[in-house]
Amino acid sequence: MSGPGSARRALRRAAIEIERRWDTSRLGRHDREPPEKFRIVTYLGHGGPSRVVVRGRVLDNSDPGLAEEGEGTWVAVRRTADRFLTVELPGVPLRVTIGSTAAETSTDEEGYFDLLLDAGDTPFGAPVQVGEVGLASRYRGLEPPFSTPVRVRVPTEAAAYGVISDVDDTILLTGAQRLMAMVRQTMTGSALTRLAFPGSPELYRALAESGGEPDVNPFFYVSSSPWNLHDFLIHFLRHRGFPEGPLLLRDLLGSSPQRSHVTHKLGRIAEVLDLHPDLPFVLIGDSGQHDPEIYADVVRQHPGRILAVYIREVRLDPGDGRVEAVAETWDAHVPLVVAADSAAVARHAAELGLVTLETAEAIVAATSGG
Repeated sequence: MSGPGSARRALRRAAIEIERRWDTSRLGRHDREPPEKFRIVTYLGHGGPSRVVVRGRVLDNSDPGLAEEGEGTWVAVRRTADRFLTVELPGVPLRVTIGSTAAETSTDEEGYFDLLLDAGDTPFGAPVQVGEVGLASRYRGLEPPFSTPVRVRVPTEAAAYGVISDVDDTILLTGAQRLMAMVRQTMTGSALTRLAFPGSPELYRALAESGGEPDVNPFFYVSSSPWNLHDFLIHFLRHRGFPEGPLLLRDLLGSSPQRSHVTHKLGRIAEVLDLHPDLPFVLIGDSGQHDPEIYADVVRQHPGRILAVYIREVRLDPGDGRVEAVAETWDAHVPLVVAADSAAVARHAAELGLVTLETAEAIVAATSGG
């Protein structure tokens, strides 16, 4: 039986084939010539006062840009294609500076860099530490200082807990139950036209609030979407009013889709828990793929760290038994809530004291369109 998981895998295979054909078509390009459109793309990093992780990519093509109100469908299609038809630059020597800490690294064969920095004697600042990523030495005729800013989220002591959330079919309506609808939305939609589940922005803003202050509890968006969609997803989150947080995505040309989906999410969640050892966490996902099984593993592997797990029900066949099989062996100390909508999550979160009763009522109204 086909479903959201098989639809995603089919779309991913198509995207991989397109990128491979594109890479093959440009192999004849002289790799010693200076890059024409050299740019360092940085992703929002995260960590605590003592350690942070910084990621990004170095490319030789124009920035696809952000969606604009009233633009045509073909403009959106072209921008989506440009996100995947990248010219990545491997072996670029980089110097990353965050506060008083600096370290060097280089890009991999797909142009990505991934670096863990230790603060030493000067803790990283909260709530956001701004640093820089630049050329460490000469590269194909380019000389330092080619550089770009990088931002790192460091929670303050006021944070009561963190939230780790999936994206597709958890907050972003993807139409993954129907392959062609999913492909159409991915190719022709934009951050301005794609829709969030009703009530989810209000729910997430409430969960981010602590002590009456907004955006205190940190959010982490762990998804199997490719890094190519990073700018689109950031724009979507901002446009729809979700809390800002690091997007922890994956390389499109990874290992087998199902295995890398599970191992990727488990690895990124473990990274978040490790870099934020003093915070408990709330996990939010959906029933369409493997979130219940993944979150069950997280609960088992990190006892005492998870406050609650919320699963949005999006299955075409809610009676398939997959989520119920996970629930049968679930750790009774951690609430597992399979919710039809954001209102159900809000009500339970209020019972746990994660949000106020007044806020929960507002989320219920937003979910129903009130």
